[in-house]
Amino acid sequence: MSAPMIYELRRPREINPDKKYPALFIMHGIGSNEQNMLSLVNGLEDQFYIFSIRGHLAQPPGYAFFTIEGYGKPHREVFDEGVNRLTSFIDYACEQYPLDTSHLYLLGFSQGAILAMTLGLTLGNKIKGIVALSGYIPAFVKEEYEIKPVNEVSVFVSHGEMDQVLPFEWGVANDEYFHQLGANVTFKTYHEGHSVSLSNLQDFTNWLLQDLQK
Repeated sequence: MSAPMIYELRRPREINPDKKYPALFIMHGIGSNEQNMLSLVNGLEDQFYIFSIRGHLAQPPGYAFFTIEGYGKPHREVFDEGVNRLTSFIDYACEQYPLDTSHLYLLGFSQGAILAMTLGLTLGNKIKGIVALSGYIPAFVKEEYEIKPVNEVSVFVSHGEMDQVLPFEWGVANDEYFHQLGANVTFKTYHEGHSVSLSNLQDFTNWLLQDLQK
């Protein structure tokens, strides 16, 4: 079976054939690529199978998972296709690799965070945890998508207080929305713009490793 999307894989150096491993699916921002995100998860390959996924749309100088028709408003059909492709990729990875399907994590920055949260809402408790760095949940996802229970999902949301690309208030809204749904939410803010600071990286890395033990 061929992969539905292009990806870069990192995994433990020594694989125990009798063991299944947690998985971390990471998604980049618009105009970036699958290599760009790997620096954020350096060292986590000792604990996870890490799948860094490339967006299927050309978006110079890199790629994208969907296009935008307005501020905070993705093109619906293109967005739906991106979500469907990523869902298929997660299914593919679970079939092809020795993954512990009770410990699947999603991590994304910006456009990738938008998709990580959307996938978490559509897959529900099939996902163990979500790391959403500077993103938002499109209105049509909240209003029209089938939202699955997330009461067993852990969510790490972070946002820069000086974000000029996606307003800080959108990060606050993410926190409130997941709380309303009964998810276990950690919300962190940083005196940064639309970026991932060292403190942010350290915080979500520690959060992932702690959540893995639950």
